[in-house]
Amino acid sequence: MNTSKFTAVLLFLTAVVFGQQKITVENVFSGTFRAKGMDELQSLKNTNQYTVLNVDQASRSMQIDLYDFATLKKVSNLIDTKNYKELASGINSYTFDASEKKILIACNSSKIFRHSFTADYFLYDIATKSLTKLVDFQIQEPTFSPDGTKIAYAKENNLYVYDVASKKSTAITTDGKKNAVINGITDWVYEEEFAFVRAFDWSKDSKKVAYIRFDESEVPEFSMSIFHKDLYPKIETFKYPKAGEKNSEVSLHIYDVAAATTKKVDLGKYNDFYIARMQWTNDANVLSAQILNRHQDNLDILFIDGTTASSKVVLNEKDKAYVDITDNLTFLKDNSFIWTSEKDGFNHIYVYDKNGKLKNQVTKGNWEVVSYYGFDEKTKTIFYQSTENGSINRDLYRIGLDGKNKVRLSSKEGTNKATFSPNFQFFINTFSSTTQPTIYTLNEAKTGKEIQVIENNQALTDKLKSYDLPSKEFFVLKTAKGNELNAWIMKPKDFDPSKKYPVFMFQYSGPGSQQVANQWNNSNDYWFASLTQQGYIVACVDGRGTGYKGADFKKVTQKELGKYEVEDQIDAAKVIGNYPYVDASRIGIFGWSYGGFMASNCIFQGNDVFKMAIAVAPVTNWRFYDSVYTERYMQTPQENASGYDQNSPINHVDKLKGKFLLIHGSADDNVHVQNTMQMMEALIQANKQFDSQIYPDKDHGIYGGKTRVQLYTKMTNFIKENL
Repeated sequence: MNTSKFTAVLLFLTAVVFGQQKITVENVFSGTFRAKGMDELQSLKNTNQYTVLNVDQASRSMQIDLYDFATLKKVSNLIDTKNYKELASGINSYTFDASEKKILIACNSSKIFRHSFTADYFLYDIATKSLTKLVDFQIQEPTFSPDGTKIAYAKENNLYVYDVASKKSTAITTDGKKNAVINGITDWVYEEEFAFVRAFDWSKDSKKVAYIRFDESEVPEFSMSIFHKDLYPKIETFKYPKAGEKNSEVSLHIYDVAAATTKKVDLGKYNDFYIARMQWTNDANVLSAQILNRHQDNLDILFIDGTTASSKVVLNEKDKAYVDITDNLTFLKDNSFIWTSEKDGFNHIYVYDKNGKLKNQVTKGNWEVVSYYGFDEKTKTIFYQSTENGSINRDLYRIGLDGKNKVRLSSKEGTNKATFSPNFQFFINTFSSTTQPTIYTLNEAKTGKEIQVIENNQALTDKLKSYDLPSKEFFVLKTAKGNELNAWIMKPKDFDPSKKYPVFMFQYSGPGSQQVANQWNNSNDYWFASLTQQGYIVACVDGRGTGYKGADFKKVTQKELGKYEVEDQIDAAKVIGNYPYVDASRIGIFGWSYGGFMASNCIFQGNDVFKMAIAVAPVTNWRFYDSVYTERYMQTPQENASGYDQNSPINHVDKLKGKFLLIHGSADDNVHVQNTMQMMEALIQANKQFDSQIYPDKDHGIYGGKTRVQLYTKMTNFIKENL
């Protein structure tokens, strides 16, 4: 037998006997397991086509490619960066004008907060292939007017209108000033908690621009040291309203482009309120705005006259806990509108006429509509995604506006998401499950029939075979108190039921969140799989307060964040600890952000149950967190002091018995490092030993360069040493 053949056979037998390839932290965070996707997928409105941002690996150039929905064939390449030296750094994002003949291209983006950024913008004419830089400086949120002749944008807290023909900009506002007044762009707390940045909108006839003005001069400031490599740290100061503190004063304005005049909308009857959404309706002279009180339990939808700026309430929504803000408000041709609401206990679709009178509740049942996809005017059909087949799954449906003729469009059990063609004849289904990496297919929208596979990530599936990953087992865990909670468990591949295993629990637990979901997951799942290869069982339980099981289950935590959620994690750990194959003396828990708040509380208040905990970027006292998020669930500290204090881990440090690792980024603009610093001081004064790691200049995500590899290696080592 020749030596090389003998070596190959020996290596093969060694792999079989000693198990297959091990997952390392390095390959989890270096892209080894990255799935292929359809980046920047956009469905065009005028033709039955879609675009995708592709990268040519050979030339390292980027292209916006146009495809046909019916055939999936590439129709053309709209632009290739290799032909334009101005785009040498690549394309970050792109938007079309209404005619879909021009494209606004963003490059050299510079991040501000979670969603906001400035960038260099170029205007590209598809027919002439000409590329023009819009302005010689970085701007925010440039948006075409519906007629395509103008572009509104923001720069340094002011709004401008750029005329495409003359290439001239006109200022809409001039009073913008850092940390004082912002026009047309949201402040920090709106961006983070209402999840939008562009606070301006064009009327349908392109004659007016409505915008929100934020006066944040009275909002308290937060400062962070940015260390970098400079001799002296830089101080970054921004306005951040903590719970119970002063918010920005917001006002709504309508600018007439031709007359260059601005009218202020009279919102005088409201006091201490939010403008949570604002958009023009299909009537060119009617603006809609969603006005939310500070407690967030009372929402008015206003219709505002574009000429006089007078307003009327067309819909009022109240809730004993809070009203969720979504982007589901959709105006039909006659200005009747589609709206989603939890008012019957589950999130469902409703239709109202243009005066706000209820026409019909379209969907009903003890399940949730998760996403509203659109309305086909021709067939009077609504398309949506829901939890009708279990709260951990997502399926696609179509239903008549009258609530009849419902058809399930997805067939595979797991998570289905859709991008519909403009004529609602086809959709691209993005499907994944806990055992199946993401598959993109073209489907027919009437029956859901699969026409063709676009991308099935077979290469990733084949690669993963050599790693022999453990499977996630879903189940419903019943606590001693009778609470039924969604859960999953991941056991080592060589699991032996006669052995006793340590258990590492993961959770997030925030209001309306979900971690127990039947979908192909993020890098955390690969890390958990690597822990099972080292002899750990990993488990996850969604306690009370999490989402997709109805309003009562989600809103039970109102005014008591951290009470029932912590109780459920402790109770769940006790149930798991009673499994014959679990070593109940070796149970740990981990979480990030809200999950870090929870992990801290669990190791303190469940000190007889949890042996160790890792808390990353935790809120340690809700008094330190922002007004919009915290007050939605807790009201203000002035109104609910006991709710804040009794459930904050910083007030339970004296109970620590186990091993505790506390981690934070020093430049976290969201959950400030102040949370961790004050918790450290509380632990020190309680004479408690703990481990900690601060990541210099890292924000809430703690990433960049080798950061994630170092972080997850540190956490892995901590688990191995203490569990």
